[in-house]
Amino acid sequence: MIIGIDLGTSTSEVAYVDEKGQVIVIPNSEGDIITPSVVHIKNGGQAVVGSEAREYLFTRPDSTFMEVKRMFGSGEKLMAHGKIYSPEEIQAHIIKYLVDCAEEHTGEDVTGAVITVPAYFTDVQRKQTIKAGELAGIKVERVINEPTAAAMDYGLKNMDECEYILVYDFGGGTLDVTVLELFEGVIDVKSSCGNNRLGGKDFDEILMKHIGGAKFETLMADPRAQMQLKQAAIDCKTALSSEESAQVRLPLITDDISIDLSVTRAEFERLIKKQVESTGEQVDTALTDAGLAPADLQKLILVGGTTRVPCVRKFVEEKLGIEHSPEVSTDFSPELMVVRGAAVQAAMIEGTIEQEHGVILADVCPFTLGLKVVSNTGYVMDPLIKRNVTIPHEYSNVYSALREYQQRILFEIYQGESDCPRENTRIGELNLDKLPQRRDELAEAEVTFSYDVNGILSVKARALGNDNTVATVIDINKNDLPDRPPVKIGQWKTANGASKYRPLLRKAEKILDEYSGDEDFIEKRLYILHDLCDDLKAEIVLGEEDEAESCAEGIKSFLERWEIMKDW
Repeated sequence: MIIGIDLGTSTSEVAYVDEKGQVIVIPNSEGDIITPSVVHIKNGGQAVVGSEAREYLFTRPDSTFMEVKRMFGSGEKLMAHGKIYSPEEIQAHIIKYLVDCAEEHTGEDVTGAVITVPAYFTDVQRKQTIKAGELAGIKVERVINEPTAAAMDYGLKNMDECEYILVYDFGGGTLDVTVLELFEGVIDVKSSCGNNRLGGKDFDEILMKHIGGAKFETLMADPRAQMQLKQAAIDCKTALSSEESAQVRLPLITDDISIDLSVTRAEFERLIKKQVESTGEQVDTALTDAGLAPADLQKLILVGGTTRVPCVRKFVEEKLGIEHSPEVSTDFSPELMVVRGAAVQAAMIEGTIEQEHGVILADVCPFTLGLKVVSNTGYVMDPLIKRNVTIPHEYSNVYSALREYQQRILFEIYQGESDCPRENTRIGELNLDKLPQRRDELAEAEVTFSYDVNGILSVKARALGNDNTVATVIDINKNDLPDRPPVKIGQWKTANGASKYRPLLRKAEKILDEYSGDEDFIEKRLYILHDLCDDLKAEIVLGEEDEAESCAEGIKSFLERWEIMKDW
C-alpha cells in the first residue's frame, strides 16, 4: 500500500484511499488524527513520537525536538545523549511512526508514500525529505507541493468545475501561495511562491515574548521554563481563535517567577499585524506571475492551522475583495486538506484511483535554476529553468571555455531570482574535465538541466568534440561545498565595517566600470576582480571580519598585478 503523509512543522498526518475510493485520515496510536511533530530520544537511542514525546519537552528538553522541519537545508545538527543527529534522522522517526499507525489501522504493509513539502522548498530540502523517508524504511514515490495537494483534495470532489483558485497555505512553519486553474479534472498550477521562514511558530514566539515581558530573557535561558512558556503561547493563540481573551497562568515557572495575565485578541492581532500583512507580498507575486487579478479568481482555499487565526482569514479576504469575489471554500478542514490530497496522489500511483477517474496534475518549478557564468560585466546568473515553468522540464544551453587549451570547466549551480549569483543559493557544482584541446579554438560544453515531478534537479554536462560527459543530481548528503549563504550584497554600504573597505572597493570598481561591456573584460580576467568585490561585500553584510579581510587581500593582490598586466 502507498500512503499520503503531510510531514508538517508543528503537526503531521497520514491518510490513504480505501477500495471504495474514500479518503481516510488514519488515527495515531492514541486515536488522534493529528500528531504533534515532536520526537524524544531516550538514553538508549529509542524514539518516542507525538503527544507522548511532547510531554518530555518539559522534563527532558535537551533530548526532545520539535519544529525540526525548519532545519531542513540549514546544515544544522541536533544532539541527544552525546550523539549527533541530522534533521532527516529525526524526521524519519515521525514518518516511521505514521507508517506503523497506517499498517496497524489497515492490516496491510506500507511500501511507499507520497510526502508533501512546502511549494517553496529548495532542491536541498526536497532531497532531505526523501532521505528521511528512506531512513524510515519506505520508498518516497513522490514529493508533492502542499498547496497542490490541497487542490487535489478539492479537485477530486469538484471534477466538473472550471475555475481559477488561489490556495493560501499558512502552516506552522511555512507560508505558500499558489494560483491554479481547475479545468474538468485537470489541475494546472499557474504560479507558486512563499516564505519558508514564516508560520504559526513565529506567532508563538511573538506571544512568548509578550507573555514573558521583562522576564523573557531570563525564562529563555532556562530550557524547562522556555518550553512551558512556548506551550502557554500556543494554548493562548488557540484560545484566541474562538475567544476574545485568554488567561495565561504559569505559577512558579521558575523558582522565583510566576505569570498570571490576560491577553486579548486585539492585543494579539496588534502583535502579529506586521507578519500577517507581509503575506500580501506572496499573494501579489502569485497573482502577477499567473497573469491574474483578484477579480479573476472564483475560489479561495485556506489551508494550514494558522488560517484559523481570525485576523489572518480577514486579511486575505479583504486583500482579495472577498465580498465580491472569490468564494471562500469552507467544506474542508484546513489541517487535513494537504494529507488528503497526498493520499489521492498516492492512490493514483498505486492504482486505487484509476487515472481516468483521478485528477491530472500539472505543477510548476517554484524558483529559477541556473549557472554562474562569466559575462563582459562580471559573473552573472544564467537561468536555464525559470520560475513557474511547468514540470517536468528539461533545458539545455551551450557554454564555451574562457581561454585556449583550457582543460576543465567548473559549473556552479544556483537557485534564486537575482542576476547576482552571490544573492542566490548555491546548491551544487559539476566539474567537466578532459576538454578537447585545439589551437585557436575555445572548447564548448552543453549543459542540460532536468527538473522532475518531485522537484529534484539533475544536471548533465557534455564536452562537444569528444562527448566526455559528467552528471549529478546534487547529492547534498555528500556535499562538501563551502557554506556560502545567499546575501543581499547591495546592503553592504550601510553595514558595520563598510567604511574600512570603501576606498578599496571604489578603486576596484573604477577599473571594472572602465572595461564593463568590453571584450577586454574577459581577456584581462577582470571577472576575477568582480567576484572578489562581490565576496567582500557579502562578508561585510554577514559581519564576517576574517573572511572580509581575506577578500580584501585578494583584491589588493589583483590590483598590484593589474598595474603590471593592464597594458599587455
